[in-house]
Amino acid sequence: MDLYISSVLLGVLGLAAMALSGLGHGHGAGSHSHAGHGHTGHTGHAGHAHGHGARTGSSAGNSQGSSQGHSSFLWNIMSPRFLFSVALGFGAAGLMIKPFFNDAIVLPALALLGGVIFERAIVSPLWNLSMKFASNPASTLESAVSDEATAVTSFDANGQGIVSLEVDGQIVQILATLQPNDRLLGVRVRAGQRVRIEDVNAAASCCTVSLI
Repeated sequence: MDLYISSVLLGVLGLAAMALSGLGHGHGAGSHSHAGHGHTGHTGHAGHAHGHGARTGSSAGNSQGSSQGHSSFLWNIMSPRFLFSVALGFGAAGLMIKPFFNDAIVLPALALLGGVIFERAIVSPLWNLSMKFASNPASTLESAVSDEATAVTSFDANGQGIVSLEVDGQIVQILATLQPNDRLLGVRVRAGQRVRIEDVNAAASCCTVSLI
């Protein structure tokens, strides 16, 4: 079979299989996940240590930026979508150019250039646009565990107050109780302070929080 016809078939079948697979799986991997976050208490000192660690880690992350950019580029050009798209564009460009310019060296080069342009100018924008229309899984109150919230009121002597947080694009206000460890340390939460959601009781619309 002709090289360019084979490339067109490969590209069409590959992209079709990827599209069907994407429709089947949706954005499951993008769901709100909190794996790795413990539910143990966070004292003010721990929060300070976390902030210090983040500042220290940022300088190391900057030094790795260039190598990560190169890795991202290599990953993109080796992705199945890129390869199938270029194959489709390569075959289509080759078939269109072949009747007018059938040089054994220049024709494949022009066809490859056409394949890359086809992927960058047509397939990539359409693919990204289609991903925007895929539905995202709805978040629930339980998914807010380890998220940050804002104290709407100062907490009372029992360590209770109202906090606001965003759930699935909506601002929700619920009753919050300061975790026992923080209460033992005499931590006071005032209106406007940021807290972290440690546990959620969706049925009772309340949660346990710690001071950040």
